[in-house]
Amino acid sequence: MRFPSLPFCLARIASLLGIAALVSAPALAQGKYDSGANDVEIKIGNTSPYSGPSSAYSVVAKVEAAYFQMLNERGGINGRKIKFVSYDDAGSPPKTVEQTRKLVESAHSAEDDRLHRRT
Repeated sequence: MRFPSLPFCLARIASLLGIAALVSAPALAQGKYDSGANDVEIKIGNTSPYSGPSSAYSVVAKVEAAYFQMLNERGGINGRKIKFVSYDDAGSPPKTVEQTRKLVESAHSAEDDRLHRRT
């Protein structure tokens, strides 16, 4: 079996990379984001057991908060700051559902406010 020459393989890879760049450029230029993100900030939410019998696991969320703070101090992600929102679920599944719903609804209300300001 004969393999294609190295220059042929490199030319094929280069052309595929060029096509990928041309196809992805319009998507990057659009500046459209899902709810919770815009040109200025990225909103990330979570729930964690800050109280209750599982409160030892809150260390994870505290480390996440510290990491996002460090990112923000270094200029954010592509110039956008991280807004980290974390609610206490006390390690209780019903409370987790309630707090997660609160996060989702606050993201939707922020999206609705942004849409109303544009019109």
